[in-house]
Amino acid sequence: MNKRTIGIFFVLLFMACLRAEAQGVKSVRINEVMITNETNFLDDYGVHSAWIELYNSSFASVNVESCFLTNDKNNPRMYPIPKEDVLTEIPPRQHLLFWADGLPNRGTFHLNFKLDPTKENWIGIYDANGTVLIDEVTIPAGILAADLSYARQDDGNVNWVVKGTDDKNYVTPNANNLTKNSNSKVESFKKNDKFGIGMSVIAMAVVFLSLLLLAFSFKLIGKLSILISKKNEMKSKGISDKKEAKKKDLGNTPGEIYAAIGMALHEYQDNVHDIEETVLTINKVKRNYSPWSSKIYTLTETPRKH
Repeated sequence: MNKRTIGIFFVLLFMACLRAEAQGVKSVRINEVMITNETNFLDDYGVHSAWIELYNSSFASVNVESCFLTNDKNNPRMYPIPKEDVLTEIPPRQHLLFWADGLPNRGTFHLNFKLDPTKENWIGIYDANGTVLIDEVTIPAGILAADLSYARQDDGNVNWVVKGTDDKNYVTPNANNLTKNSNSKVESFKKNDKFGIGMSVIAMAVVFLSLLLLAFSFKLIGKLSILISKKNEMKSKGISDKKEAKKKDLGNTPGEIYAAIGMALHEYQDNVHDIEETVLTINKVKRNYSPWSSKIYTLTETPRKH
């Protein structure tokens, strides 16, 4: 392989990595926005500020470093998300909060722009080049009172709703927009299988079928191993006729022979054999007991009088 081929390989690898990273960033969504924060979530300085929540809709971690957040369509690179902050990596199906307080000197998650409750607010997130719009949302003027948020009906959903109007539709910064308090499958089992008989039968059937499948797999593997062993032995002895092989009982070598061969190989490779190079010697133990377990060594000796 010459240098040119190696160079092309690394260039293609680098481009593939960049493409994979770009595909990951494209899964980020603007998930929830609060413009007027009077009694809601506090930032890390203990201040009530407007906030923007991002959501990672993919099943892999995504780092939004070097991406841009903006509220001006003519300035897509308004706030570059700083690099080398480990907290800019959003875990799968999780959230990340940015504060629209116009105080970027307070840290990575404090934006350099504010949101205006009296006007229409447009918010967008761009890729690291500031050219590709990843996601956007337009919040109509006057739709949000204090402590209300404009959010997707469910995380990543296309429908937007106003949240915080009642106890059942509460604001959810850094949390799922739709909280499910029940599991439909569990409820269905409770309704249709009150005593758990069906669940028990299903569980036992799954275990039984798994064991049956495992036994069948082991049996099949054993037969294949014997078949391969017969073919290898026929090949080593130059026999191609199956009848002749069956007559000579090829492939049915006793296990003791394989054990002896394995022991011999072990002795040879580990160099633990005796003086002889090709002879395996087994000497009878001369002592039938170990002196270390003798009772005389465990008894306290009687002191001698002088």
